[in-house]
Amino acid sequence: MQDSNQEHLKRDLSERHIHLIAIGGSIGVGIFFAVGNSIASAGPSILLSYILSSIVIYLIMRALGGNRC
Repeated sequence: MQDSNQEHLKRDLSERHIHLIAIGGSIGVGIFFAVGNSIASAGPSILLSYILSSIVIYLIMRALGGNRC
């Protein structure tokens, strides 16, 4: 049964996929360093700000996407 499903799948990354992975990694590293610098300068209270803002962003995204869960 798996052999019939495997016929249509290919293990292949195009140059576009590799570029998108690299861009995502760069953005992730930039955010990681920015968080580290802000924690170093403002102290651990900045974590509360990040948590609150991430909750607000999550709720906005849920509202925009509809409640399909």
